Amino acid sequence: MSDGQRPVPGPGLSTPGTPDTREPRAAPPAAPTIADVARLARVSRTTASDALRGHGRVSDATREAVAAAARQLGYSPNRSARSLRTSVTETIGLHIPEFLTSAEYYMSFVFGVIEEATRASLNVTLMSAGHLGDRPGAPQVDGLVLCDPMAGDPVVDRLMSCGLPVVTAERYVGAKESTGVVVSDHRGHLEQLLDHLADRGARRVAFLASDTTGEWATTLCATYSGWCARRGAPDLTHRAPFGSPPEVLQAEVRRMLALNPGVDAIVCAADGAAAAILPELRAAGRTVGEDLLLASCVDSSAMRLAHPPITSIQLHPRAVGAECARLLCEILARQTPEGTIRSVPIELNIRDSSRPTSLR
Repeated sequence: MSDGQRPVPGPGLSTPGTPDTREPRAAPPAAPTIADVARLARVSRTTASDALRGHGRVSDATREAVAAAARQLGYSPNRSARSLRTSVTETIGLHIPEFLTSAEYYMSFVFGVIEEATRASLNVTLMSAGHLGDRPGAPQVDGLVLCDPMAGDPVVDRLMSCGLPVVTAERYVGAKESTGVVVSDHRGHLEQLLDHLADRGARRVAFLASDTTGEWATTLCATYSGWCARRGAPDLTHRAPFGSPPEVLQAEVRRMLALNPGVDAIVCAADGAAAAILPELRAAGRTVGEDLLLASCVDSSAMRLAHPPITSIQLHPRAVGAECARLLCEILARQTPEGTIRSVPIELNIRDSSRPTSLR
């Protein structure tokens, strides 16, 4: 700029020696705070915070009043700042077996957890070996949901020992105890299924078990063996690795039929296994629903759409996932004591694979 040349006024700049006659800029309105919401709703700040987070003992009327005040003011909680102040992440961790994320049961379970967590204004993050890495200490979540945790799984063992509240679908059979548990009557319903097959005339019922250490799998194996012992029937347990592809399941059934050609019923434990072995049964010259009865311990769309449709136990995984998330939220809010056990009802669906021909 040359000497004697005056600067051109611009935003926030006035000419030297010349009074600035522009109106001063108005400060931007302050964002509404939780205190503003509490004041409008005529409740305490703690009550307003609990109502918006879905935590604490807040009546429905108060919760609605607080929500209405927040909407009126345009209040949006600052999650990052609140997390720094309270060490609360407003996130729960979820762990399922990583290589079974395509299984219908586990996907339904995940959606149940997410839906219930969303109702409580919580986020959900999947916990895996890659997510945890080598970082010491607990993961950055408020609590954890584990689906049928297996002892000996290093990720499960680490999560169970991290010091956070943990709710499990089925009991953890390792050294640590869950903070809360959601269970179903798998023993009673498998016995009901086996009795049904016996009533249909089955005398040599084989069981294709999952080779896992979770409570669900071990309960099914013990129930089947106990039922065989009480009936004086042969224990024809065969095992397949957890998450086996169809060709592995079919090979095990081929071996089963070669060792025990008199098998007249097969019960499969794993999700999808009964539908996967149908081609092998047909190749062996067996007619499912007539000279061989077939059933599954896990119902799914594959069981309903199979030909013939397969008798199965409906486990309601979406409801189980939702109940796990609900119980964890209640424990975090101290509404429910640690050690609580909840039960989700299940039922047996009898279909053509084991139903008398006259009733089809």
